[in-house]
Amino acid sequence: MNSIVSRQWWQRSASSIEGDALIKKLLLSHDPDGRRLESEQLLRVTENIMRFATNSEVSNIHRDALAVDNESIFDVVGSQEPLGYTIYKISREMLCKCCGKGDIHTRTMVMFDLLGSYRWDAKVVLVLAAFAASYGEFWLTMQLYPENPLAVSIAMLKQWPSSISKLNPRFKSLSLLVKTMIDVTRCIISFEGLPVAHVVPDFDMISTTKSHIFIAAYWITRSTLVCCSNIKDLIAMRPEQVHSNSAIAAWELSSLVYRMSNIRSGLSQQVDECHRHIEMKMYQKLIDTFKDKESRKDNQEVLQLLFALKNDLPLKNCSTQAKLGVSELKDKVVILLVSKPELLPLEELFLLVHQTYDHPYSKNLKGSYEIVWVPISFSDKWTIAEEESFDILSNSLSWFSLCRPQSLDSAVMKFIKQEWEFKAEPIMVVLDSKGMVTHSNALDMVLIWGARGYPFSVSKEIQLWEMENWTLQLLIDEIEPQLASSVEGGRNICLYGSDNLDWIREFNAKINEIRAKGLQLDMVYVGNKNPSEQVRNILTIINKEMHIDFVLSFTKIQFFWFRLERMRKSKLRLGKMADSDHILREVSALLTTDDEDKGWAVLGKGLSSDIIRVEGSKLMEYLNRFPEWEENEAKLGFVGALFLYAVEPPDHTAHCSHSKLIPYTDGSAAVCRNCKRLLKKFVVYE
Repeated sequence: MNSIVSRQWWQRSASSIEGDALIKKLLLSHDPDGRRLESEQLLRVTENIMRFATNSEVSNIHRDALAVDNESIFDVVGSQEPLGYTIYKISREMLCKCCGKGDIHTRTMVMFDLLGSYRWDAKVVLVLAAFAASYGEFWLTMQLYPENPLAVSIAMLKQWPSSISKLNPRFKSLSLLVKTMIDVTRCIISFEGLPVAHVVPDFDMISTTKSHIFIAAYWITRSTLVCCSNIKDLIAMRPEQVHSNSAIAAWELSSLVYRMSNIRSGLSQQVDECHRHIEMKMYQKLIDTFKDKESRKDNQEVLQLLFALKNDLPLKNCSTQAKLGVSELKDKVVILLVSKPELLPLEELFLLVHQTYDHPYSKNLKGSYEIVWVPISFSDKWTIAEEESFDILSNSLSWFSLCRPQSLDSAVMKFIKQEWEFKAEPIMVVLDSKGMVTHSNALDMVLIWGARGYPFSVSKEIQLWEMENWTLQLLIDEIEPQLASSVEGGRNICLYGSDNLDWIREFNAKINEIRAKGLQLDMVYVGNKNPSEQVRNILTIINKEMHIDFVLSFTKIQFFWFRLERMRKSKLRLGKMADSDHILREVSALLTTDDEDKGWAVLGKGLSSDIIRVEGSKLMEYLNRFPEWEENEAKLGFVGALFLYAVEPPDHTAHCSHSKLIPYTDGSAAVCRNCKRLLKKFVVYE
C-alpha cells in the first residue's frame, strides 16, 4: 500500500472511529418521552426570522412567506411546558455558555442533555429557533437604530456597535451557515416523518441514515453555539478590534459552512434513497390493505394508513376547530372529498353543503356518515394561495378536514392519484364501516340526491336511478322546498328559461291571458345553463313586473343547472346512452338549450311522468292556438291537452290496439301512450 492511499485509509478509519464514539455519547443523552411538536412549522418561522433579519426593506419582501399556522406551532404533544418557555431555556443556556468556561464540544453535549426528551428533528429545530429569537432581537434593534429612541437606548445598554457595516463579511458568512443548517434540518424532518414503523424497511439503509442524522444534529447544535458566540462577541468590542475579529470570525464560520455543506450533500442523498424505498413499500401496503376485504373488522386500519402516519390527531372538525383522531370515524361510512386546495367553485360548494347537511333527509342519518376533506396540491410545494384557500375553507365548512394536508404522506398521495384516479376534478371516495371502497366517486350522486343517497355505494346509485322517472320531482328535488311541496301537491308547473327578455315578456303575457280563463299554472324561471349577469337582471325584472308564483334566487338557479349536469355525468359513468335512456336524453337536451338564443319550457303536473319539453317559438305557437285545444284542457288538464296537441300523432292506417285500465271517474279522459290520440272510453264491469 503506497503512502497516499495508506494515509487516506487511516483518515477515513480515524473519522469513522471518532464518529462512532460521538454517536454513542449522543445516544446516551437521547431519551424521548413521546412529546412531539410541529417541527416543520417551527422551522418555517425560524427561516422567516433569518430571512428578514438582515434585510431592512422588510416591506418589499413578499409577506406571504410569513404564512404559518400560529396555533399548531405552539402545540407540544406530551409536554406540560409551553413551547415559548422551552425556547427561552435553550436560548438562556446558549447565551450563558457562550461567556462561561468549557470547550465547544462540552457545551454542545450539554445542549443534548437539555434536549434529551425530544426527537431528533425537534432537537435541532428548537436549537435553531432559540438562536433565531436572539438573532432576530439583535437585528430588530439595529434596523430601528438610530431613528427609534428605544432602539438607541437598548443598543447603548448592550454596548452594541453603532455601525455594523464593517461586520458585513461576518454576517454574510453567518447567514450562509444558518441557511445550510436549515437545509440539513429539513432533511432530518423529512426522514423523521417517514412511516418506517408501518413497513418492513431495509434496516441497513435506515441505520446508515440515522448515523448521518446523529452527526448532522451534533454539528447543527455546535454550529449554532458558534453563531451565538459571534453575536455575543459584539458586546464591548473595541473599534480597533472590529476588522481583525471579524476576519477571524468569518473564517471560522466559513469553515463550518463547508462542513455543513458536505453533511447536507451526504444526508440529502441518503434521505432521498430512504424516501424512495419507504414510499414504494408503503404504496404496496396500501394496495394490499384495500384488496384485503376479509380480515378487517372496522375502518381504523385503513384510516390510520391514510392519515395518521405522522400525527395521532390528523383531523379537525371544521365547525369547532377541534383536533380529532381517526377513532372519531369508527363504524361510520366515511366520504373522502378529495380535491385541490381550492375545492369547488363557491356555488357548487354551497350546493354540496345544501345536499349533505341542509338536506331534510340528513336529519335521519345524523352520525351515520362523515365527510372528510382531503386537499391535495399538484405543485411540488403548496403555494401561498393554496394555503390561504385551505385555511379559509377549513374554518368555514360543515364537515371534517385534515389538519395539515401539506404533510400528507407521499405514498398516500400517489395512491390517491393513481389507484383512485384523482386528476384535478374533485372526487368523493366512499369507504364503508369496514374501510372498503364502495364508490370511487359519489360526487354526482351526492349532488343529485343528497343525503337520500346514503350509504352512497354504486349499488345505491343504480337503485336510485331505477326508481326514478323523468318527473318534475327529479328536476326540482329539494333545492326549493316550497316548489317541491307544490309538485307533491299535484299542481301544474312550468319551468322556463332564456336570457331573451322580449320572449320572456311575450311568454308571460300569453300565459296570464290564458290564466284569466281559469287556468292554474305555476311559472318558474330557471335562466340558462351558464347563468350570467343578464339572468340576474331578468330575475329582478320578473320579480317587479310579472308577479310569477315562484322566483328562484340566482344561487338556486345555479343549483338547478349543476344538478342537471351531474345527472348527465352520472348516467354516462354508468354506461347509459341517450338514444336508449329517456332521462339522459331529456337532460342532455336541456343542457344544450343555450346553443341557440331561444326560450324553452318544461311543463308537467305533480308527480306525473307525463311532462313535455317545448322550444320557445313552438310553445308560443301552441299558446296562440289555445282555443283549438281548449276543450281538451277540461278533460286532460292543461299539460295533458298541450301534450296531445303538441305531439302530432303518426299517420296510422289502422286503429291503435293499445288499451289501458283506469279507475272510472265521470268525465275522465286519457291519452294513448303509443299513438298520442285520446283513448276511446269503454266501461268494464267487474
